[in-house]
Amino acid sequence: MATIVELMQASLPLTIALAGLLGLLVGSFLNVVIYRLPLMLQREWRNQCLEYLQVDAKKTRIADPAAGHATFNLLKPDSHCPVCHKPVRPWQNIPVLSYLILRGRCSQCQTRIHWRYPVVEMVTALLSALVAWHFGATWACAAALVFTWGLVSLTVIDIDHQLLPDNITLPLLWLGLILSVSGHGTGVSPADALIGASAGYMSLWSIYWVFKLLTGREGMGYGDFKLLAAIGAWLGWQQLLTVVILSSLTGAIIGIALAVMAGRDKNIPMSFGPYLAIAGFIALIWGDAIGNTYFSMLVMQP
Repeated sequence: MATIVELMQASLPLTIALAGLLGLLVGSFLNVVIYRLPLMLQREWRNQCLEYLQVDAKKTRIADPAAGHATFNLLKPDSHCPVCHKPVRPWQNIPVLSYLILRGRCSQCQTRIHWRYPVVEMVTALLSALVAWHFGATWACAAALVFTWGLVSLTVIDIDHQLLPDNITLPLLWLGLILSVSGHGTGVSPADALIGASAGYMSLWSIYWVFKLLTGREGMGYGDFKLLAAIGAWLGWQQLLTVVILSSLTGAIIGIALAVMAGRDKNIPMSFGPYLAIAGFIALIWGDAIGNTYFSMLVMQP
């Protein structure tokens, strides 16, 4: 009897379908990461500050971002309604489907559930299916899925908090380097991955300091440097220019659209991480095609 791996290798549609289903499940967990990880970090930073200042946490007026939970991590407490605290049952936690059945509301208090939860699940499923379509049932596909899921979580966290947590960017960076050595990554050689990580970090670091010396303001955060370093480790230095150009174009287009259509104040800082993540995923799937097209256009010019 053929194993599931053999069936996936023989049938690309099956691989795509299973990757999309897995993406739905992982997207549900990413919603937990997106919501809880920043609160976990804020609680940790708060406690470190109080400890450094030798202040009793019980006597301070500084709010605990995870107040009410003695244990607050990615596993505990169990999923629950933030208003009535009713636990979310397993059958109420089926990606997308449960949201539709519950009509986007808590089953007990009817508090509206944010539409972003099913969107993150569907986007993760779609991107996972694209990865499977591109790589097929290979180790490269498995690696690229992990890379993609990391980009999804970083994108939404940065939108919410203007934060790219080291807890995600650094493991993503090191994993990309390790997989390049093991040969189970996205096909990037160890040398290209190392140069890509170094060049990715130093390029934005240099721009940051030039901008700061000229204007006295910070144009981006260190999380952006680490994210581009991680992208360089996964895709190699050859894709960095494509990623930077695509992210800049995407950021400019979306920024102008928000300013014109939504009346966004142009002085409000914008997160650059989401645009790097979007460009990184595009380069993962279509980077070679984009580079070849651009090179062909240069060669054809007189």
